[in-house]
Amino acid sequence: MEINEQMIREIVMQVVKGMEQPSAPGAKVAAVATGRPMTLVEKGEAQIGTRADEVIIALAPAFGKYQNKTIVNVPHSDVLREMIAGIEEEGIKARVVRVLHTSDVAFAAHAATKLSGSGIAIGIQSRGTTVIHQKGLPPLSNLELFSQSPLLDLPAYRAIGRNAAKYAKGESPTPVPTKNDQMARPKFQAKAAVLHIKETEHVVKGAKPVEIDVQF
Repeated sequence: MEINEQMIREIVMQVVKGMEQPSAPGAKVAAVATGRPMTLVEKGEAQIGTRADEVIIALAPAFGKYQNKTIVNVPHSDVLREMIAGIEEEGIKARVVRVLHTSDVAFAAHAATKLSGSGIAIGIQSRGTTVIHQKGLPPLSNLELFSQSPLLDLPAYRAIGRNAAKYAKGESPTPVPTKNDQMARPKFQAKAAVLHIKETEHVVKGAKPVEIDVQF
């Protein structure tokens, strides 16, 4: 079957039609599939951490604000809750910031490592793509990368939090096992592109990371 421009346009339009719109005054939010409410309170510019026992979770610009679930409809509130729980299970403090100057998960995490007291940070995009990064590594190098967001579930996000905390303690944990599905990329490619475009719409060039108080 030949894939032409018209077919791609129709696929993208179907994806957009099926997505929830960003929350706005008067907008319906009941369509967001979450049983775990979450409020993200912005507390001003994020500062360099002084605690060696902290891991920063760097949210992409739209995470939990303009988008509320991953590419496979896992609620952001559940994702963040599990990731924080994984970090805390290892006796490490989780700290959350929002990176505004980029929608690239690697560069977001790289920026957060410079603020993290331990030098360890997790970056996560709204669609679910995640990376564990360490201060001093080049932006496109990392400790662990989870690029196939359609295959990430809540146990995986919790395990990512645990491993990040172990790196913060100076350990060398076994990488989080990742699933592999050759059909995931073509199946979700159009939706992934749309979600990335919508994420990038909220990038603010030159903006500093913002400290976030997470309230469940």
